[in-house]
Amino acid sequence: MCNDTDSSRSRHHPRLFQSFFQGSFPGSSACRSPGKRADLMINSGHDTLVDKDYALLAEHQLLSARDGVRWYLIEKEPGKYCWESFLPQLEAARKYHIQMIWELAHFGWPDGMDIWQPEFVDRFAAFGAAFARLLREQGETQPLISPMNQISFWSWAGAEIAWFNPFDTGRGYELKQQLTKAAIAAMYAIRNELPEARFVITDPLVHVAASGYSSTAKNAAQQQHEAQFEVWDWISGRSLPELGGSEELLDIIGLTWYPDHQWFHNGDPLEPHHPDYRPLHLLLRDIATRYQRPLLLAETGAEAIRCAEWLNRVCEEVRSALDMGVAVEGISLYPLVDYPSWDDDRRLPAGLFGLPDANGNRTVNEACALALRSQQIKFKQNQDREE
Repeated sequence: MCNDTDSSRSRHHPRLFQSFFQGSFPGSSACRSPGKRADLMINSGHDTLVDKDYALLAEHQLLSARDGVRWYLIEKEPGKYCWESFLPQLEAARKYHIQMIWELAHFGWPDGMDIWQPEFVDRFAAFGAAFARLLREQGETQPLISPMNQISFWSWAGAEIAWFNPFDTGRGYELKQQLTKAAIAAMYAIRNELPEARFVITDPLVHVAASGYSSTAKNAAQQQHEAQFEVWDWISGRSLPELGGSEELLDIIGLTWYPDHQWFHNGDPLEPHHPDYRPLHLLLRDIATRYQRPLLLAETGAEAIRCAEWLNRVCEEVRSALDMGVAVEGISLYPLVDYPSWDDDRRLPAGLFGLPDANGNRTVNEACALALRSQQIKFKQNQDREE
């Protein structure tokens, strides 16, 4: 029987990132209908307020953060890279001493390219190499890079239900392999230029339970649940070695975690009061046991009225995981800034900071900021007691 407290392991002490609590900027550049791109850096005002937004990070002691490198803007012509849209981010990160995780593809790619063709893999690898060269020329030696955001979700949304690009159905597994192959090629290309580069491989953390007690229901639930591991298994070369994966590429495992990440196999939501609901700390332990890698909650959050409550609950679960010896290295709030929802233009009041006013100033979600500060103090006190 599993001992949920697992006192046999010593508490884990996070050291990997500059700050345990982090911020993640909205970075999707998906086309939500053919020809209509939704760039959330533009929609949130972050593209023109980078300096102010990074200053807010420093002010709230979020000294590690994730931000997007917009491939579709940088490589408008094959093999020609214009870094004008990215360099202000790099400059602001240095100005405010923010440790960055740079994300190279968040549901978007350059116009005129067919995602299904070998060219997509080759151009993404070349883009990764060019980005690494730029960082090296700028004096960066050990950057943190997330090659592709949430390959599993992208594959489902883009090629299983046609929610956004590439607008296909029934091809999710095929797209998952294509995106993974591109990510692997890019990681090798990046390490060629910067051998000490580190990678954050982010995908959703989920739990799927059987709706009913039949063997058919249990098998269906198990298949859905196990699918979340495919990308990490492929990147590590544990399965589908023909994609080129290797254990050295599976570096830091990034996890997205939201209130709707547990469900029954028939699609019905699985609520926390149900006996089949699994606490987050046990799911984190499962991932750590399976891969023996450091973990980052790379995205977590809830809409504004639930933001503080959700953050407190997540922090309680993460503390339990740390007490069990699970190597959770950070919690990243997402979205850090508000934006009109990327699928229907609805304003999504979920960020720590609101949409900018006419003067480029953002309001602060005070309840969420108070919860964040309280949790920062608690984690710091725990750390000080143990040192």
